[in-house]
Amino acid sequence: MHTPTTDLAIDDIHLGSTDILLRPDRDAIFAKLRDERPVSFHAEMYPIGYDESNSMLPLGPGFWALTRHEDVMKVSRDADNFRSAPSTNILDIPAEIAEWLGSMINMDSPKHTRMRLIVNRGFTPRRVAQIEENVRTQARDIVRRVAPLGHCDFVSEIAAALPLGIICDMMGIPREDHHRIYELTNIILGVGDPEYAATIEKLMAAGMELFQYGLALAESRLSHPTDDIASSLVNAEIPDENGELHSLTPSELGSFFLLLVAAGNETTRNAISHGMRALTDHPEQRALLMNDFENVAPTAVEEIVRWATPVIHFRRTALADAEVGGQLIKAGDKVVMFYNSANRDERKFADPYTFDVTRSPNEHVGFGAGGPHFCLGANLARREITVMFDELLHALPDIHISGDADMLQSGFIHGIKRMPAEWTPRTL
Repeated sequence: MHTPTTDLAIDDIHLGSTDILLRPDRDAIFAKLRDERPVSFHAEMYPIGYDESNSMLPLGPGFWALTRHEDVMKVSRDADNFRSAPSTNILDIPAEIAEWLGSMINMDSPKHTRMRLIVNRGFTPRRVAQIEENVRTQARDIVRRVAPLGHCDFVSEIAAALPLGIICDMMGIPREDHHRIYELTNIILGVGDPEYAATIEKLMAAGMELFQYGLALAESRLSHPTDDIASSLVNAEIPDENGELHSLTPSELGSFFLLLVAAGNETTRNAISHGMRALTDHPEQRALLMNDFENVAPTAVEEIVRWATPVIHFRRTALADAEVGGQLIKAGDKVVMFYNSANRDERKFADPYTFDVTRSPNEHVGFGAGGPHFCLGANLARREITVMFDELLHALPDIHISGDADMLQSGFIHGIKRMPAEWTPRTL
């Protein structure tokens, strides 16, 4: 079994630093932690481009890092003792801003449960069937558009185009606004990367623009409802703690829109991008998939998500003293679940550094690790990844990544900003 190595000593590993999460030996660093200090304490540090002048983001007391699969699963599923509020970010963002930017990601039950039910109601069997048909249509259109070119930036022209188009259609966003939505979600989930948002001010500006867009869209749906999720949101009534029905407030509507649009395209985009690179780097796995796509695709998609792990970590806060991995966690302590490390845990996955499209079982945590915050869009993401590769590999059988990937400078999102692809040009 291949195991990566690092020259970094265990005492020199500081996960609070974005720099360490961007190192080429990152997998080896987490392997060392899993073996020697699976639950370790780290000081908090500012992301790239931040400094002490950002009074909105004071440095906190530090956090416990969970690196083993078992411990990540335990904390993720124990919502009674490990809460998402006030924030799932490592740094302490003011509660009202955390809820504004992250909506239900930074909430706990019963409010989280009520908010999540609204989106679930938007996924009726009829709407799911419509979405699945739209995924196929849009994926086919994307491939037809790029096929004669023979080359393109895989991320913007293929990987990002599908999930962005689908979530915008689901929300009722007109096509002429898709590019601006793409730019704004890049800023919000690319925070820390100097190309997108190196300051809290730029992050807040992008968040406010998306927030205001969502409010305007909601207002139009109140007077002219259509068959989209935006209409479901503005017309939904959910019970409060006393059972009384209430509509979402304008603030809740705007935050909900911001979350769904950002989360609905960024992570799937990165899974597709990492998947194409993995299939290029491992031609024998690509051949297995192409030779029997229908039967291999279900396990291949799960392996792509495990391999990519688009979201690197989320934080929880302990409500009471608890033991995790043999370590005492005290009430009020921050606990950070490192999904990238859990998805490479040798205790859970045989030969975890091997990309295996037939891997089964594959209990990865690429969509979260279970519990009430398991990714709401997991099935949609699976569908998008499956259909995109189905259309690509059959229509452009020699498509491959032809150069280096320009990686997002982020300790939170495992993202690829740009990546060249080539194939034999053809007209479809």
